[in-house]
Amino acid sequence: MKTYLKHCIALVLIALSFALHGQNIQYGNSKKYNLAGVSVSGNTSFNEQTIVAYSGLRKGKEIMIPGEDVANAIKKLWNSKLFSDIEIFIKNIEGNNVFLEIQLSDLPQLNELKITGVKKGKKEGIINDNKLKKGTKVTENLITTTKNFLIKKYRKQGFYNAKVNINTIEVKDSLDKARVNMVVAVDKGQKVKIKDIVFDGRSALKAKHLRKAMKSTKKINRLRVYKRSKFIDSAYQADLSALIDKYAENGYRDARIISDSISVNGDKTISIHLKLEEGTLYKFGKIDFIGNTVYTDRQLNRYLRIKEGDTYNGVLLQERIADNSKPDADDITNLYQNHGYLFSTINPVEVSAENNVIDMEIRISEGKPAYFDNVTVSGNDKTNDHVIYREMRTRPGQLYSKSNVVRTIRELGQLGFFDAQELTPDIKNPNPNEGTVDVEYTVKETGSSQIELQGGYGGGGFIGTLGLSFNNFAIKDIFKKNAYKPIPMGDGQKLALRLQASRFFQTYSFSFSEPWLGGKRPVQFSTSISHTKQFLFDPITRGADRDQSFNITGITLGLAKRLTVPDDYFTLSQALSFQLYDLNNYNTGLFTFGNGSSRNLSYTIGLSRNNTRIDPIFPTGGSNFNVTAKLSVPYSLFDGVDYEALNNERREKQQIIDNFRLNSNPTVAETKEFNEASTRRSEIDQERFKWLEFYKINFKGDWYTEIIKNLVLKPTVEFGFLGAYNNARGEIPFERFFLGGDGLGNFALDGRQVIALRGYPNQSLSSRDGGTIYNKFSLELRYPITLEASAKIFALTFLEGGASYDNFRDYNPFNLQRSAGVGVRIFMPAFGLLGIDFGHGFDPVPGDAEKSGWQTHFIIGQQF
Repeated sequence: MKTYLKHCIALVLIALSFALHGQNIQYGNSKKYNLAGVSVSGNTSFNEQTIVAYSGLRKGKEIMIPGEDVANAIKKLWNSKLFSDIEIFIKNIEGNNVFLEIQLSDLPQLNELKITGVKKGKKEGIINDNKLKKGTKVTENLITTTKNFLIKKYRKQGFYNAKVNINTIEVKDSLDKARVNMVVAVDKGQKVKIKDIVFDGRSALKAKHLRKAMKSTKKINRLRVYKRSKFIDSAYQADLSALIDKYAENGYRDARIISDSISVNGDKTISIHLKLEEGTLYKFGKIDFIGNTVYTDRQLNRYLRIKEGDTYNGVLLQERIADNSKPDADDITNLYQNHGYLFSTINPVEVSAENNVIDMEIRISEGKPAYFDNVTVSGNDKTNDHVIYREMRTRPGQLYSKSNVVRTIRELGQLGFFDAQELTPDIKNPNPNEGTVDVEYTVKETGSSQIELQGGYGGGGFIGTLGLSFNNFAIKDIFKKNAYKPIPMGDGQKLALRLQASRFFQTYSFSFSEPWLGGKRPVQFSTSISHTKQFLFDPITRGADRDQSFNITGITLGLAKRLTVPDDYFTLSQALSFQLYDLNNYNTGLFTFGNGSSRNLSYTIGLSRNNTRIDPIFPTGGSNFNVTAKLSVPYSLFDGVDYEALNNERREKQQIIDNFRLNSNPTVAETKEFNEASTRRSEIDQERFKWLEFYKINFKGDWYTEIIKNLVLKPTVEFGFLGAYNNARGEIPFERFFLGGDGLGNFALDGRQVIALRGYPNQSLSSRDGGTIYNKFSLELRYPITLEASAKIFALTFLEGGASYDNFRDYNPFNLQRSAGVGVRIFMPAFGLLGIDFGHGFDPVPGDAEKSGWQTHFIIGQQF
């Protein structure tokens, strides 16, 4: 419109020029002239010849005045978007010769730009998005589009009341060029909240169900904490589509949104008004499969699971044919692709919709079976190829299977050597004619070695810890000098060394595991050796008495084999272990004997199943359960000792000891009898526990469910029981359960099992000597902050309860110590898993009257 007005004004000026020269010019009464010359005037930096040439007003050309030649010249100059004002005058007329003058004013250039109301880091984006660089020609269009862009941008972010003002100030430079300084003032205001969502034309579905379908657009609800009620335009647009999908899921496939509008309320909230047209309810009619030869109609119907007469659900139909949200979904497309038919296509087609009953044909083109041709890996610089290839479920010449591709990604992620979030399969060179396809797995290696170096005070003195864990070790290269970069790596073996020492104890441990013993089968071999020495506190010197010590030396050998039945997620593990407990004048009350030794030769068998999703640090689905039985030799069956008589004698000696302790003025004879009874009781217990006899059952199960994207629910159930073959011999004082606290067992010297229960002090929920039974239930909700390879961080909140019992008579699985709290976990490849939890215990610690209250727990190298 502005250009059109300029043209009209220019023509009027030309007519006035003729009048000034004695010519009576009227529109529609043009006269032909010879253009004798064109000059340029005004405030412009462009060359006169350039302007004249660009205008098309060529000297010597015959033109009509008024006429199209002058109008086209003005139009061309306007279209260059270089000028703010254009006028063409008749400078002079000599007979049939006319002289014209083009008067111009250049558009101002942007000199300086100032943006207010926006963070410094966001300003560069505004400049780039709107091309507001210095020297840019400033037009009304530029100002308008910049303003509209910013308002639209902030409205999409939820700032519905955003305001943008743009002002320009003319400045002159030394060359008298037109320049302006621009000020862009942004006032985002507050994100507006949604007071109400109103549906007009709704009758088939309840309003609350429609609001629920809008996942990210919620009206104000004070009780809701996980979803805010702020308006985000992009989320709102997605929710409008979700609303139609909700109708489609309930049989109203013709439903549509006629109009949507937003009104601003007086309290600065907004209300959303949606006018709906629901249409009529549809049912599924006959569903026929066309083109299927590999699978029968009956087999395909098992996956489709839709019957004639069911309410029409287009969303469900598509999911049963191809569920794009789940790579391992039980749908028809995966049925074909898991059995080689990569090139198959499956299309549902409506063939009739009479009387609101939809008959369908599911047309299948099966194609040729596909076979893997080339299977390659890229991105592994440290890990040897054979470590990766042995985990693959896809081999050259093998029939294509999508499930095997998905499983390969899972197995590579579970190794812990690669960034699980970056593992991707690239299906390449599909050849339907030859029936071949290539696949390349791209991996991104992460640090797989960890170091633990810490110091602190505890147990009466300074404690220093040095731990080294190499999770991708190569023991065959240990004597190769050039393999140390900084250590031999690449064979997938695990080697760990740990040293911990203070004035009062020393701990040394070494472990090694080979996951593929012999290199041909997934049979894991593992071994560990440890030695711990504890010294008794001397109250006189306030130091360690090295003549009073408690030593534990242990060795374990284990084999774990991956099974194929019931499925290949199962692992059967077996281990043989020996521990020597040696007490040297170590009288603490922990055991009834201070001198002597106990030996623990045991066999452990375990069955586990782990089908958790790709990332072992942050699984989003699947489960992991483990049941183990640890068994000693039943010595009491063949050692010839009458443990019933021995136990009766022990009770007699214990009675003498108890009576003596109650006697405030014992005689010499009573004191002698007490000493003899104490000595004999120790001898009896030394006899009972010379070789430990026991059985121990443990169960732990974790389940992972992704509620919404990346929000994961993790329930956990744990149970443990320590029993005796011979009740007269009794439960052993070792291998017991200690419940409560952070679960760290740095000071566990007697084979005890330390179980975490947050919200309570460490090991406070078991008796002094430990429990023989425990159970624990936990419910954890996790959400990731970042899952980058350099650091994986996730927040969590938890509810849990558990209890420990000394015997089966007291066992009550519902009488629990309960807690709740929040925490954070950080996994860094070099340091392992670190974290902190704030737990609130709702019940008192046994023996106390008040509840435990808030407790802080630091987590190192473990997961709950």
